Amino acid sequence: MSFRRDFITKPIFGFARGVMPTMSDTEREALEAGDVWWDADLFSGNPDWSKLLAYPQAELTEEEKAFLSGPVDELCRMLDEWKIFWEWRDLPREVWDFIKREKFFGMIIPKEFGGLGFSPYAHSEVVRKLSSRSLTAAVTVMVPNSLGPGELLMRFGAREQQERWLPRLASGHDVPCFGLTSPEAGSDAASMVDTGIICKGNFEGRETIGLRLNWHKRYITLGPVSTLLGLAFKAYDPDHLVGEQEELGITVALIPTHLPGVEIGHRHLPAMQVFQNGPNRGHDVFIPLDYIIGGQERLGQGWKMLMTALAAGRGISLPSLSAAGAAYAARTTGAYARIREQFGISISKFEGVEEPLARIVGTAYLLDAARRLTCAALNAGHHPAVISGIMKLHATERMRIAIDDAMDIHGGKAVIDGPQNYLGNLHRAVPVGITVEGANILTRNLIVFGQGAIRAHPYLLEEMTALGETDRAKGLDAFDKVLWRHVGHTFKTMFRALGRSWTFGLFAPAPDAGDATTFYRQLSRYSAGFAICADMALLTLGGALKRKEMLSARFGDILSELYLLSAALKRWQDEGRQKEDFAALEWCMASGFRTIENRFAEIIANLPNRFVAAILKLLIQPFGARVLGPSDRVVHQCAALVLEPSVARDRVTPDLAFVEDDGGLARLEKAFRLVAATEDIAKQMRAARLRDPDEAVKKGVITQSDADKLVAARAAVAAVIEVDDFAPEALSPIYRKAADVHQFFQELGEQRAAS
Repeated sequence: MSFRRDFITKPIFGFARGVMPTMSDTEREALEAGDVWWDADLFSGNPDWSKLLAYPQAELTEEEKAFLSGPVDELCRMLDEWKIFWEWRDLPREVWDFIKREKFFGMIIPKEFGGLGFSPYAHSEVVRKLSSRSLTAAVTVMVPNSLGPGELLMRFGAREQQERWLPRLASGHDVPCFGLTSPEAGSDAASMVDTGIICKGNFEGRETIGLRLNWHKRYITLGPVSTLLGLAFKAYDPDHLVGEQEELGITVALIPTHLPGVEIGHRHLPAMQVFQNGPNRGHDVFIPLDYIIGGQERLGQGWKMLMTALAAGRGISLPSLSAAGAAYAARTTGAYARIREQFGISISKFEGVEEPLARIVGTAYLLDAARRLTCAALNAGHHPAVISGIMKLHATERMRIAIDDAMDIHGGKAVIDGPQNYLGNLHRAVPVGITVEGANILTRNLIVFGQGAIRAHPYLLEEMTALGETDRAKGLDAFDKVLWRHVGHTFKTMFRALGRSWTFGLFAPAPDAGDATTFYRQLSRYSAGFAICADMALLTLGGALKRKEMLSARFGDILSELYLLSAALKRWQDEGRQKEDFAALEWCMASGFRTIENRFAEIIANLPNRFVAAILKLLIQPFGARVLGPSDRVVHQCAALVLEPSVARDRVTPDLAFVEDDGGLARLEKAFRLVAATEDIAKQMRAARLRDPDEAVKKGVITQSDADKLVAARAAVAAVIEVDDFAPEALSPIYRKAADVHQFFQELGEQRAAS
């Protein structure tokens, strides 16, 4: 007998069991998918920075480097995004053939099955480089290597299934897609009405037990050209052919698209992007049970399988594309601001331009830091579900802000479409990333903290498991042990938060990180504040916190900032504490700290229990929200990182695709280099109040060689500033008949004149 357990813990146990909300099977399976990593340290309130800094960086093998400098660069040279969009509405046939031949669809498939066997980081680097050349090609390549038949077969497929299908996927013989979203089930994918009824039927001339499938899916990338469809549906066994249970749950299976009853081939046009995407349907499609991924034993396990695969894939594809988009925006916008003049000076000198440009640069630095750290976790075999959600949400959201800023600075140059517009298509595509793989609104309000509070909290999942234990005595024993550890942790965290807040983090733990040491101290302070604040919200709201979506979103924002800023600090450390890059790090920290402090203030202002809110204000924010964001000095220095050709500029915007052609990006880079190289000559001209190089040569202000360089630079700038225009008949068929009539009379007049 235990006095504590029987007289103190037992009443708490009974109360908690009564108020704990029921958890659906899909919620439980989502929580069980993947694992936790650095997010658990952040949730503890006392992160171990030495552990973070000791994590090995994600690195490429020599084979992976050769692929990036070989087939990937070659593919980039084959791509013309304007023609893909305007003329072809698809990748040309030779590009499809090249992608298949070079096994782009098999990057993640092990070599034993004919794939390339690349690491998550290599997968990320390929997507990143392709994204900076062609979004159509990047999406086409990334989808088969993310959530789809290949990933699911590798994780859950039976050996015979792997041997049959993976080599075909790796070689491009089969083009995969995955059908999850349906008209009835978008973000709430578990509410799908697509069905698979277990019954007897004929398949390829033999009678067997299988599934008769009926479905309607939409938004399926690669669907219109797919030959192998991964399908999620709800399985039922009304005749009890495989067991006593009738409703078996979500199941995933492989559907060759040539089977009778499969309707495939129509296309969507998502935000004017022309990667293959469309709906598909199935009417009474019969497959044997061994077409279920993993076989009959995996009946009803599809949701957990999907969530497990998504825990990895969601941390790679869209974050890689988004990091590329932000870096691309930083590189192009810095160059354009440098060469574009208004009122006689470069627009990069205007503080109104510096502010959004610094935001783009800081975002590029932050997103690539977080991408690399997440890939390091994935390379090490972790599948951090909460971090993957953070990455998908914040990478796409921050890319949206960076691209909007880039559009604002470019002005009309980025608005007028045509072959010379290197930014407009990326701007159009942003909503696609925001929406897919879990809409950002849902992810922010329900997933990041909703899952993080349970998965990453040191004790909450154990407590919930004990409360849900069917054996009440066993559950009470387990709950008693974990509850009092939780209580002790809470008191420790409370005193940490109090001490660190009242001393402004002066004595909070931090490694010796040079100029960045103070940033670690502040993150230690905020981590403790977050942990105690989360505990108090969970204690006072319990299951009701699940319905307080705005509060949950604010907690999620703090957890996200803690992770992203940790990544920025690790990047600065891993890259050798480059002094030139410190302004980007400062911008990230000041912006992130402002968000954290504002979210704390909003949580305290909106907690229903006002007594607890007052205690929390005393503990974590006694002096209010004090961080204002980046100073003008930091903004100026951060923006300057991309205004001159330099190693620092290349570090902030590394490994983007570049093709020497006459396209808009190539023209911009050429003009940027020439303008930077002739800066001293231009200064001499301005000092002499001259604009004509020939006149400056005559007056001895500059040499003829200098004049030639200046003329070349001005011509290059003019080529960049130039925008596209089109003949009316090239834009609309309405004008084509009139143009033909005009041409007829023109030719007739020429003939008469000749006679």
